Amino acid sequence: MLESPKFIANDCYDGSRIFTWLADMVGLSVDLVNFLICQILALFLASLFRSWLHPSRVSYEVRHVFALSLGLAFGYFCFGQQAIHIAGLPAICFIVIRTQDPRIVQRSVMLVAMGYLLCVHLMRQIYDYGSYALDITGPLMIITQKVTSLAFSIHDGFVRKDEDMTKAQQYHAIRKMPSALEFFSYVWHFQGLMAGPLVFYKDYIEFVEGCNLLKRPAGNGNLDNGKSELVLEPSPTKTVIRKVLGSLVCAFIFMKFVKIYPVKNMKEDEFVNGTGIMYKFWYAMMATTCIRFKYYHAWLLADAICNNSGLGFTGYDKDGNAKWDLISNINVLSFEFASNFRDAINNWNCGTNRWLRTLVYERVPKKYGTLLTFALSAVWHGFYPGYYLTFATGALVVTAARTARRMFRYRFQSTQFTRVFYDILTCLTTRMVMGYATFPFVLLEFMGSIKLYLKFGLCLHLISLVTIFILPQFIRGEQRAKRSSRNSAGINVESDNNATEATVAVAADPLTVNNTNDDLKDNEEDGGMVKETYAKPATPAEPAAAAALKPKAEQSTSSSTADVRSRRG
Repeated sequence: MLESPKFIANDCYDGSRIFTWLADMVGLSVDLVNFLICQILALFLASLFRSWLHPSRVSYEVRHVFALSLGLAFGYFCFGQQAIHIAGLPAICFIVIRTQDPRIVQRSVMLVAMGYLLCVHLMRQIYDYGSYALDITGPLMIITQKVTSLAFSIHDGFVRKDEDMTKAQQYHAIRKMPSALEFFSYVWHFQGLMAGPLVFYKDYIEFVEGCNLLKRPAGNGNLDNGKSELVLEPSPTKTVIRKVLGSLVCAFIFMKFVKIYPVKNMKEDEFVNGTGIMYKFWYAMMATTCIRFKYYHAWLLADAICNNSGLGFTGYDKDGNAKWDLISNINVLSFEFASNFRDAINNWNCGTNRWLRTLVYERVPKKYGTLLTFALSAVWHGFYPGYYLTFATGALVVTAARTARRMFRYRFQSTQFTRVFYDILTCLTTRMVMGYATFPFVLLEFMGSIKLYLKFGLCLHLISLVTIFILPQFIRGEQRAKRSSRNSAGINVESDNNATEATVAVAADPLTVNNTNDDLKDNEEDGGMVKETYAKPATPAEPAAAAALKPKAEQSTSSSTADVRSRRG
């Protein structure tokens, strides 16, 4: 019989068991209860951090000490003796950063951090294979992103010239070696230790020291002796409430439907041999969607914690509304209802996408960019064979989807009805393909996934191959001249990307095939992403109405300041 999952205690879990009674009461495993307790406590402490420990009230050293101390306490509470790893990895990397030549520091830190992470991945697979219990690899993956991105920023700041860097690299370049306090606060701060999101070193230091609220920032992460004028810091309350409520909704959906569509049933002979292909498609789509809501819950709650502490403010939009999206990882509705892969990509795991782009894609020869980005992401996630089946399948179906888009999309753009029909059709198709391509990631096993793929008849694999290699011989795609004509007429047509870049879609994150980071292309095309993501957090704009009332002299000063900041980036 197919059975529902039970949230049971894991014998390998090394964290605190003081709340076992609460776990038994609510029907969750103690590791999940510990995680939720830490995140809820962090949410309230974040408010105190923003108000009582505001940069205008206390020194930045106090803020650093408070943030890292809480982070270490949470780490030990949740992981027990395993917490030695969240101390060991960054400690070794800090020694490397302070002792190695900046010309090679980025490679040294990458080698050390990834080597340490991979050893922990292997140990976890040996002693706790296939478990979904909370373990130390999650925080270590985020720490690895932090220390490696910092090392590359140090290399950029000390070695490379501005003209040799992208705008994002110029902005994040570090020209002052971090102190031990700054480094370990960045790595262990309580807002992002448990579930991220990734925040780059420069953004974090400016947040702690208050420079993200300055009109006229001085050097990187330093106040100009209190002479810089502070802008009005908006309250994040509305944004925090919205994200917390969204997180609770996602948690409810996960808890409700994961018992109806447990992933482990997909390994049972009764499911593999006793169900039809359409039900298999439906079940794979629903099971993987349920798992995604677990990630949505964690990411939205982590984002709310950061925002409640003041981290994530990027200025104001043109209507004067405060924006808190500097480190946001997910836009749930935009992802789930995306009508094509591009829209889904733009709204999924943005932090990992930025990390992959910054470390690999922008730095290697273009012909190797996709392959090396894929390789880094694959090993960063671990060694379960299901991951690699998802990556390979995702690369194939995304490439096929881009080919099909060129052949068919323009045929549906003649009327409003056909455009809506095309969008609905592609939205449903995207959902089905996601389930087919990503179930090995949550199943983890190689043979279990292969058996199920064979029962599917490898249908989407074969359809993808036919779409890529055979259909273009018989069906003519949209001609470039027609696309140019339609673009000039004001119709939004998505440019065709190189098919090999679709592999980055899978590399950016394991849970979805739709992860080709469009940020990778944006940086090459016009720098628009860089301006949106990197320039604004440094000098948050005031509301439009307030800006219009500013004296001309003050506007001139602000313009000069912005110019200085852009050169400093």
